[in-house]
Amino acid sequence: MFTKILIANRGEIACRVAATARRMGTKTVAVYSEADAGAKHVAVCDEAVLIGPAAAKDSYLRGDRIIEAAKAHGAQAIHPGYGFLSENAEFAEACARAGLVFIGPPGSSMRAMGSKSAAKQLMEGAGVPLVPGYHGDDQDPQLLQREADRIGYPVLLKASAGGGGKGMRVVERSEDLQSALASCKREAISSFGDDKVLVEKYLQRPRHIEIQVFADTLGNCVYLHERDCSVQRRHQKVLEEAPAPGMPQDRRAAMGEAAVAAARAVGYVGAGTVEFIANQDGSFYFMEMNTRLQVEHPVTEMITGTDLVEWQLRVAAGQPLPKKQHELAIHGHAIEARVYAENPEKGFLPSIGTLHYMDTPAHVAFELGGQDSTPAAVRIDSGVRQGDAISPFYDPMIAKLIVWGADRAQALARMAQALSEFHIVGLATNIAFLKRLVEGQAFATADLDTGLIERNHDALFPQAGPAPLGVLALAAASLLDGEQGIRPSANPADPWTSTRGWRMNGHYRRQLSFADDYAATTEAKAYALGVTYHPKGWTLDFGGNKHALALVARDQDRLAIRLDGNAVQGTVRREGESLHVFSGGTHHVLAWEDPLAHAGEHEAAGGRLTAPMPGKVVAVIAASGQTVRKGEPLVIMEAMKMEHTISAPSDGLVEEVLYQVGDQVADGAPLLAFKAAA
Repeated sequence: MFTKILIANRGEIACRVAATARRMGTKTVAVYSEADAGAKHVAVCDEAVLIGPAAAKDSYLRGDRIIEAAKAHGAQAIHPGYGFLSENAEFAEACARAGLVFIGPPGSSMRAMGSKSAAKQLMEGAGVPLVPGYHGDDQDPQLLQREADRIGYPVLLKASAGGGGKGMRVVERSEDLQSALASCKREAISSFGDDKVLVEKYLQRPRHIEIQVFADTLGNCVYLHERDCSVQRRHQKVLEEAPAPGMPQDRRAAMGEAAVAAARAVGYVGAGTVEFIANQDGSFYFMEMNTRLQVEHPVTEMITGTDLVEWQLRVAAGQPLPKKQHELAIHGHAIEARVYAENPEKGFLPSIGTLHYMDTPAHVAFELGGQDSTPAAVRIDSGVRQGDAISPFYDPMIAKLIVWGADRAQALARMAQALSEFHIVGLATNIAFLKRLVEGQAFATADLDTGLIERNHDALFPQAGPAPLGVLALAAASLLDGEQGIRPSANPADPWTSTRGWRMNGHYRRQLSFADDYAATTEAKAYALGVTYHPKGWTLDFGGNKHALALVARDQDRLAIRLDGNAVQGTVRREGESLHVFSGGTHHVLAWEDPLAHAGEHEAAGGRLTAPMPGKVVAVIAASGQTVRKGEPLVIMEAMKMEHTISAPSDGLVEEVLYQVGDQVADGAPLLAFKAAA
């Protein structure tokens, strides 16, 4: 076994590998960019090496620097994690030339499966069923147009070297193909350095089923059953679970055996995932093979009682697989939710900022499950801590929230509860959306397909309603209690220095003003609460009704109040003049209008279309003086290697274009001056 390994990655996977290595008695070396100098993965490893500036191409994608660091620090092996260089055949071979073990498959396996086109040609020769499509090398746009027309719409354009939903477009009409192709190629070259694409028939209501395979250097290969990853947005996974709901044992075996056959066909070694697209009738087609550990591997660990990272280290050291196929039974049900810094209400745009406050549900950092032990009910894999920043340079994942249950119903209940206890302040997250998704009828009843989110859009993105009285009462109690006490250096016996609302004859009355802190596109609702002070509480006057309010207990930001005799509990976190109220599984943000503070100034839109997130301008389609129609694309931006199109909000005139291709822009920066038509 290795005495020291270098982890050529960052974030939660680097922390995850470090934890397993430590348990096995193996020391770890972290690599980090200038942006990650204070990152969690740097702190949890035994040693750390700076390898370059923030941009991934200058740091985490510099294989030469990573190999130099491994040799300089005495590491015998390199664990690539996932993403970055994990599926780079040249890097794997460079490690071997340097006398280092690459903890993953050989370069030949990566080359065979790394190109979606080549992999599908290989599977076609092996008799594995494929979705109708074009997987050839000729990338002439007119040829791709003819092939798409031949296949029939809708079609899916997919980056041949891609993954993670990047470089993918669904095209509904022939006339839209060329613009989608150009966008797909731009995103592919930015993310993978290769703009080759393939064209496939886009199946209606398919499920995304993947099989975890593992092979050693001694000729053994097993499958660790399946994961259902059907719940996706923009072709990126949101929820994953194992086993797949409704999977018959005979189909599980057929898919597992097909996955093992695919791995054997390319001489595979280590952890890999063979992905299938499955119709509702049970038929399935090979989609691709990911030649690395997957983000969603924890759900497999939880139901099989395995540590897949430990398996990786043992196999890379030349040891046999720890278990044989008949020993890999399924125990219970596991679900994983990816907690992201993003705004679902704004098309899942990434959110950049600092985690000023992060309160997680009771959990373990890592826990084995399996037939002979009961796994932890809640597990969190995370590469960030409270106070860390989510930067624009890397994937905006905050954590993976994994739950286990004896059956799917228990796992669902645990996931809903855990999400209600996951509180973050400082940037937008998808936590509330995930809770609606988990509790929604479609997911709860396992009515699954890759279009689930779009199909249930109205239920998953409800119109924001007014804040409940209990939320307003919690916010009021937090403010009022925080104001109470004696001013510093004052005489405790002097009632005139008290801030408890004391009056000699009568009661002190005041008003608290709140407003919903909605997105700029939503009209905020204002709330005026009359407050009357009493020795043991307050009376709230709201909407013409009076309500008795008393604070029962407070533990920092956690409050227990009594409202009209009813118990209400929640957490109130203040950030400037915003109050984040977490109660009953909901998160409400209220803007407190402090009459003693300077009123905030609001920018007027001024006819300027603004950047929805910080990023880079990759295409300017409109020109100054151009007349445009509603919905026409004007500017295309890129953030975190995903493209976002800014379109005309109405018919009108582009008066001035303020940025050019290649310019970096801040969140909210005016991109162009626009005048709506009369």
